[in-house]
Amino acid sequence: MQVKYLITGAGPTGLGAAWRLQELGENDFLVLEANPYAGGLSASFRDEHGFTWDIGGHVIFSHYAYFDALLDELLGDEYEQHRRIARIRAADTWTPYPYQNNIRYLPREIQWECVEGLLPGRRPEAYPANFEEWIYTVFGTGLARHFMLPYNFKVWAFPPRLMSFQWIGERVSVVDLEGVLKNLILEADNISWGPNSQFRFPRHGGTGEIYRRMASRLGGKVRFNTPLCRLDLEHKIAVTAGGEEIRFQYMLNTSPLDKLVKKIITDAPEQYRQAAEGLEHSGVFVAGVGTDSRREDDTCWMYFPEDNAPFYRVTNLHNYSPNIAPAGSGKRALLCEVSFSRHKQENLAELGSQILDGLVNTSLLPQHSRDSASLWNMQVDYGYPTPTPGRDPALALIQPWLQAQGVYSRGRFGGWRYEVGNMDHSVMQGVEWADLMLTGEAESTYAVPAVS
Repeated sequence: MQVKYLITGAGPTGLGAAWRLQELGENDFLVLEANPYAGGLSASFRDEHGFTWDIGGHVIFSHYAYFDALLDELLGDEYEQHRRIARIRAADTWTPYPYQNNIRYLPREIQWECVEGLLPGRRPEAYPANFEEWIYTVFGTGLARHFMLPYNFKVWAFPPRLMSFQWIGERVSVVDLEGVLKNLILEADNISWGPNSQFRFPRHGGTGEIYRRMASRLGGKVRFNTPLCRLDLEHKIAVTAGGEEIRFQYMLNTSPLDKLVKKIITDAPEQYRQAAEGLEHSGVFVAGVGTDSRREDDTCWMYFPEDNAPFYRVTNLHNYSPNIAPAGSGKRALLCEVSFSRHKQENLAELGSQILDGLVNTSLLPQHSRDSASLWNMQVDYGYPTPTPGRDPALALIQPWLQAQGVYSRGRFGGWRYEVGNMDHSVMQGVEWADLMLTGEAESTYAVPAVS
């Protein structure tokens, strides 16, 4: 078989690319998806108890008019609109998100530690060498100790000292002493920070409904259960696990870049294989807990920096749509996420039980409801592409080499740049790749790092 454009992965990036190719009148393309479903990390699943679960706490917000229009076309008015309500569970209390802007809810001794760390002369003044030093420089010792350091280790599963900080941008709300004191003294909340303060959620089918609808409109252009097992760059031949050879002119890869270089391209030169060793990642164990227990709570999601629970985030998924839990049941759907890596090893076989204990410890689940709760889980080996110091040098070497041979690698793990790894970013990386291919218009979302 021969196609002009071969796309691997029917997640947000791959489907975004295919959608845009078709929109521009190009039909000589094929999408290969290893799984039997569309959506990648944005897929959703219905369990045997009637709950619908996402792979993590997804919310839909946008930096792009194109993405907004795409959602309008796919969902119409079949979505719920929400204002973010997020909280942090720490020191046996709930603090509005962002933690650093709302310390007035904390015990007084912790309030003082946070303020003291921000006083003149208390924070390091040297240019930070890593993410941990950046945290101390921006937030001071109190905020670092009580939230920023423990939470970031829990979510990234990497010590912050082994991470860079150039990725941060709009991902972390910075803080200033004046703002902290003003909120503290005036007892004012600051909860509207960030691009996801307003978000949408599909009324039916979870986040994955978006990508099921995209894939269905692409028809036979998307092949499921068709993993790519080998790539011959010299002859531009992709070989599927079933042994089929597909010749192509251009390829968009959205699978993990390290796997592509180290396993799929069997004759990749050693320098590129070595560079791919600089691409680090963590996994996520996702657990959906369904319960009859009642709890009045308008929170969208919650963060957990302390060690009395294994999860770093819990989403009240039942608050997102009335169709998440079984119809008419009134049940709650708690979506819990636990990270793991070589730096933070977890016994995945025991995590389900530990998650239930954590929900009890943090007041989200009564002890008497623990054993009657239903449990759905999914192990995601590639959850977060970690922004380590070795990432950008690796990308600066690998990506130009691939592109010189007609292979572009984009998306959350195809591009390996967390700072442009949101759902809207991921879709638009595919859209912009298609524009580049057909019109020559330069990409704006994804840029290959230039490292001297």
